[in-house]
Amino acid sequence: MVLASPTGTLTNDGVMMLRVLILSLTLFTGFAQATVLQRPITLDTGTGELFGSLLLPKSDSPVPVVLIISGSGPTDRDGNNPDGGRNDSLKRLAWVLAKHNIASVRYDKRGVAASLAATPDERNLSVEAYVADAQAWARKLKADPRFGKLILLGHSEGAMIATLAAPQVDAAAVISLSGTARPIDQVLREQLARSLPPPLMLRSNELLDSLKAGHTDDNVPQPLQVIFRPSVQPYLISLFRQDPAKAFAQLKMPALIVQGSNDIQVGTEDAKLLKAAKPDAELVVIEGMNHVMRIVHNDMKRQLASYKDPNLPLAAELGAKIIEFIDGLRT
Repeated sequence: MVLASPTGTLTNDGVMMLRVLILSLTLFTGFAQATVLQRPITLDTGTGELFGSLLLPKSDSPVPVVLIISGSGPTDRDGNNPDGGRNDSLKRLAWVLAKHNIASVRYDKRGVAASLAATPDERNLSVEAYVADAQAWARKLKADPRFGKLILLGHSEGAMIATLAAPQVDAAAVISLSGTARPIDQVLREQLARSLPPPLMLRSNELLDSLKAGHTDDNVPQPLQVIFRPSVQPYLISLFRQDPAKAFAQLKMPALIVQGSNDIQVGTEDAKLLKAAKPDAELVVIEGMNHVMRIVHNDMKRQLASYKDPNLPLAAELGAKIIEFIDGLRT
């Protein structure tokens, strides 16, 4: 990467590298960090109470606020999943934002962690309910005088929830972080084809076909129960109805697409498809970043280890790009 032109001035790459370096230094030294208020926050949805965490930088004027929406399954407000390990990805991202004068709220989805009681039976979960909850959080934050512009940031499946929720709450912007562009049943077929033996792959395709058509199927082989167990099938039916790229194309507000090149769950092609759906969106591909926002070599052993290591630092460029995008909304 060339940082300076022949005249000695910084190139665009040089400016970006300098920003990343400054961000990295401030994260480690505490230079120019804001005083941050950390508090629990709750939302009464009318069909159950949801629990979250608020990070609010001390400020004499309203600050931008990011509603952070976690990914699929029982992933909690911090980005942790009892099936996939603790990595604190969303918690660490929230602190990066807070230290640069950007507030955030991240929350446990209904049926997950502290919000389990809101929908204890996963048979009653749906994408529509998750979208309604995100919109309710958004309205709560927009009504709070401590906050300025509202940005919806979704990670993985949460990117789709953010995209679907944003138009109805007049969000200032949407950030899609490791979000897929294709319907999720297509993504699942691709992922399963890399790991299942032919007989199980055949059965998984039959299950996907049935669910895509809106029909449940209780005949699930034991190795496929974790994905297709009967109790989660109603949610999968609601999920497979969605077309993320089509929804993204309908967004009228600014949008940022962030994707890691070493993400083993969502590829850069999905990011490019989102960009094609909404050409005025900004696309950032972070070299070496994986699904839990760390710079990790592209081999399976190191990838899986990173999902369970909260001490690995986030990719510095991730925070720099998100902060730069949000700062641009203030002008």
